[in-house]
Amino acid sequence: MKAFAALYRELDATTSSLAKQAALQRYLQAALPADAAWAVYFLAGGKPRQLVPARLLRQLAQEAAGLPEWLFDESHDAVGDLAETIALLLPPPTGAHEFGLAVWIEQHLLPLRKTAPEALPDLLRTQWGLLALDERLVYFKLITGGFRVGVSRLQVTQALAAVAGVDAKRVAQRLMGYTHISGQPTAADYAVLIAPENSGELNQQTSGQPYPFFLAHPFNQPLAQFDDLLGKPSDWIVEWKWDGIRAQLVKRAGQVWLWSRGEELVTERFPELAVMGQSLPDGTVLDGEIVVWRGQDSDGNLPAGEGSVQPFAELQKRIGRKTLGPKILREIPVVLLAYDLLEWRERDLRALPQSQRRALLDSLVADLKHPALLPSPMLAADSWEALARQREAARSLGVEGMMLKAREAPYGVGRTKDVGLWWKWKIDPLSIDAVLIYAQRGHGRRASLYSDYTFAVWDGPEEQAGRKLVPFAKAYSGLTDAEMARVDAIIRKTTLESFGPVRSVKPTLVFELGFEGIARSVRHKSGIAVRFPRMLRWREDKPVAEADTLATLAALMPG
Repeated sequence: MKAFAALYRELDATTSSLAKQAALQRYLQAALPADAAWAVYFLAGGKPRQLVPARLLRQLAQEAAGLPEWLFDESHDAVGDLAETIALLLPPPTGAHEFGLAVWIEQHLLPLRKTAPEALPDLLRTQWGLLALDERLVYFKLITGGFRVGVSRLQVTQALAAVAGVDAKRVAQRLMGYTHISGQPTAADYAVLIAPENSGELNQQTSGQPYPFFLAHPFNQPLAQFDDLLGKPSDWIVEWKWDGIRAQLVKRAGQVWLWSRGEELVTERFPELAVMGQSLPDGTVLDGEIVVWRGQDSDGNLPAGEGSVQPFAELQKRIGRKTLGPKILREIPVVLLAYDLLEWRERDLRALPQSQRRALLDSLVADLKHPALLPSPMLAADSWEALARQREAARSLGVEGMMLKAREAPYGVGRTKDVGLWWKWKIDPLSIDAVLIYAQRGHGRRASLYSDYTFAVWDGPEEQAGRKLVPFAKAYSGLTDAEMARVDAIIRKTTLESFGPVRSVKPTLVFELGFEGIARSVRHKSGIAVRFPRMLRWREDKPVAEADTLATLAALMPG
């Protein structure tokens, strides 16, 4: 437990990916297998069910600290996190321990769920009495189900791969299912994660392992420079940049695997694509985008007429569902918009030029004629200016701009420029001027700052009497550290009310918010949801009364 708490402290104290990777590898190299098994579980996203009611923890911590309820609440408000508040307020430990993480989880924490309510208080007091402050923080975060630290599943995968000397994609495949909510990983499970590749895994013909995804670089140069920088449009394959889930569909040895770019196996989330995959010959790997799609024209082309890609908000309705019944599958159908063929009949095609891979893909799609597999349409024009005019229609089509892929380039790995080359030529974000009305403390190095904000627009024009601000988006990125420190100071001076870790503030600050998409939403008070909101700039020049309205926001939605 001491080593895992030290790792948590290291990870939480830095934003450096290299430093986090080094800390992860040091821990995994030194930890006992049983402890490493649980550490990987939590760091990769595993979250067991809440073990103890939060109300009981608050009550016991308040009593142990000898604080009145109002002062405990003030402390919680100042800290912003229940686990951290309790860890800070409890009296010093009365004992010590030498238990590892696995022993704590399996013999102390998990049994709490089955402990009789009357026995819980004494048991909890005994447990936290053995723990130092930094251990208590991790302990309470695990108990409340609120454990999180600034590490991605991919970073954990990379650390395991480095320690084991195994390809990261192989480790990612082995991690599938490891973080199930009811999972209880063992030393044997961890040994499987870091074991050398066996003959079955090394047999590409029977493995569900995807290829490393080739990623695009942003291209934001002035249009007048395109000819000099890129050459002729005919040297490039130009496609729409879809707003969906990037995925590889793998068909080998009679089985189908669907991998997201985040290296998660999502086959069960999209059963219609798994069925489509069964129609493919063994040894096929497609690269494309999972999107919600309704209809197509008589020739199977898109976008046209009633057939089009739906907003990402529609796809989120599927992603958030625990079960996918016939009604959801019928009302929110998905397709794979394929734009690359990486393997065909057990032959790796990545070294072929993009144009040849695309020709093979188009032939495959035409022959298969499956409604869940559509080709990502290619765009053509005799000049970059003409393509720029086509690009102006991107937002009305629900796309983010264009992809530019060098015709003669092979399929690279990650964001490489020396192997192949893909550019993403995105449209400018939508933007609106909004008012900051709520603020909450951040996490990690921003835990002491109010850095997470809720923004609102007016429900009517300036001349309307009694108009109100309606919240519509949350954002936390886009400001410099200096700007955030200034905003934090203003929030503290203009607080109207506190609701736990959230402060309601006097409307005095206007920000220009940018976002990639916008759609109707019954879940939001404003009736509107925006995608990837972030702060573009602080509008210190603009009075609150001149901030935008719901009508302005609604006007940004596609017709």
